[in-house]
Amino acid sequence: MKLLTSKWKRGLIYAMVALLSVGILAGCGGTTPAEKDPDPVTTGDNKKVNIGYVNWAEDVAVSYLWKEILEGKGYEVNLTSLEVAPLFVGLNKGDLDVFMDAWLPITHQTYWDKYKENLDDYGIWYKSEAKIGLVVPKYAEVTSIGDLKANKDKFDGKIIGIDPGAGIMKATDKAVASYGLDYEVVQSSEAAMMTALDKAYRDKKWIAVTGWSPHWMFAKYDLKYLVDPNKDFGDAEEIHTLANKEFTKSNPEVANMLKAFKLDDQQIGDIESLINEGMEPQAAAKQWIEANQAVVDSWLK
Repeated sequence: MKLLTSKWKRGLIYAMVALLSVGILAGCGGTTPAEKDPDPVTTGDNKKVNIGYVNWAEDVAVSYLWKEILEGKGYEVNLTSLEVAPLFVGLNKGDLDVFMDAWLPITHQTYWDKYKENLDDYGIWYKSEAKIGLVVPKYAEVTSIGDLKANKDKFDGKIIGIDPGAGIMKATDKAVASYGLDYEVVQSSEAAMMTALDKAYRDKKWIAVTGWSPHWMFAKYDLKYLVDPNKDFGDAEEIHTLANKEFTKSNPEVANMLKAFKLDDQQIGDIESLINEGMEPQAAAKQWIEANQAVVDSWLK
């Protein structure tokens, strides 16, 4: 019995040593089955994306489009609506990860110059030329910004703008001074501006608003840009996606998808129109994806 007990003890010790050895080997670089075959969606990514957006038609459309796409890939996506200045502050600090509506090299250039050390530029997503300027109905008998000076009464001495932090508002202030206009630049929001445009257009009244392309206003109304000889609104621009550098490092797959993202006038106009017609932005994004799955798949490769 003593011999049998001794053998049992030795066997138990050998078994414990064997188990300990396996544990040490595993700790020194052994690979589990899960590590050999990782989920390609989650590799290197933290599964949370914070997108900041400005309440402009194209930015709302593309931000919700990517919320729908990324949630379908298993990510948690948070959208935060802000004015431009605090949005760039949040993007610089890393409180926000992505901003999809940076107009360069003019409208948002000052923000890019200030914060670019902490930001990555994922490139241009809007294939056509982006443009900003003063917009009037085509029935208004003016062609140039300078023509506003002699028609102050017809425009009620006002240019209807959007949120005060927007680059287009700074350009409008510059143009008012440059062309010697005694006009009030009304600070509001995109929604309020479009309401004012809609009412004036229905009543066939003259109105000047801050406008940009891409925007659904040009599909719904017969509008024109006023010629800007002084170039206060600059030349045509490009719309870029920007991201915090730390986000890029920790989310390489999302970064690669966003770098591949491209839309033309028709595609962005279709999404904006669905939203403008009353659909919730994410529902509009879902419907657009279903109708354009091949386009979306090309970004996800």
